[in-house]
Amino acid sequence: MDKVVATAAEAVAGVRDGASFAVGGFGLSGVPSVLISALYDTGVRGISVVSNNCGVDGAGLGVLLAAGRIARVTASYIGENKEFARQYLGGELEVELVPQGTLAERLRAGGCGIPAFFTPAGVGTAVAEGGLPWRYAPDGTVAVASPRKEVREFDGVEHVMERGIRTDFALVRAARGDRHGNLVFNRAARNFNPLAAMAGRVTVAEVEELVEPGELDPDAIHLPGVFVQRVLPLTPEQAADKQVEKRTVRG
Repeated sequence: MDKVVATAAEAVAGVRDGASFAVGGFGLSGVPSVLISALYDTGVRGISVVSNNCGVDGAGLGVLLAAGRIARVTASYIGENKEFARQYLGGELEVELVPQGTLAERLRAGGCGIPAFFTPAGVGTAVAEGGLPWRYAPDGTVAVASPRKEVREFDGVEHVMERGIRTDFALVRAARGDRHGNLVFNRAARNFNPLAAMAGRVTVAEVEELVEPGELDPDAIHLPGVFVQRVLPLTPEQAADKQVEKRTVRG
C-alpha cells in the first residue's frame, strides 16, 4: 500500500522509447515539472504525449520537445510554444488537435474503461469529417491527415464518436497526497491532473506535501489512490518552484 518512492529517477523507472504519457497541467499551472525533468534525464525518445498543451519554450513539456524527444502530441492548445509550431509545420512532429472538453472526456473515459462515447462537439467540422493535418511533409504538403469519424444521430442531434484514451504512463502534480496515493489538487492545478492520472496504466504523482494515511479528509480527496501507482514527495524548494507563463501587474 505504501507507494512512495525515494527519488525522481525511481519514480520514472521503466519508461521506454516510444511510450505514451498523459501529462497533467494547464499552461504551466499544475505541471509535474520534477517528473518531466526526470523523464528528460532518462534519455527516452520517440514518445507520445497527451496533454492540454505542450508547455512553453523552455518549460514544462517544452523541455522534452526542444530536445526532440516527442514524436506525437494529442492536445487542445499549442499557441504558447514557437518550437512546437516549427516542428509541426516542418514535418518533425505529429499533432492531433482535439476540442478541450472532448480531450478531458477522452481521458476520463479511458480511465473508467469506456472505449468510446458520442459528443456533439466537432460535428460538421474537420474534427468529424477528417482531413486535419496530423503531420506535414518537408515540402509542406499533408503527409498524414485525420480520419473521418462515425457520426450518429441521437434525439434529432448529430454526435461524433470519440475514443477513450489510455496511455502507458501518466505524470501529475498534486498539492497533497498520502502514502496510499490519494491526492488533493490546489485550485487551478485541479485541471487536467485528475483526468490524466486516470488514463495512465502506471500513474506517477509528485506531491508538494506528503501526509500519512488517514490525514486527508475522505470527502476532500479529488483522486483516489486506486489510480496512482507511485508517489514522489517534493522538497520544499521543488514545491515552491512554480513558473508563471505571463505575469501581469496592476498599475
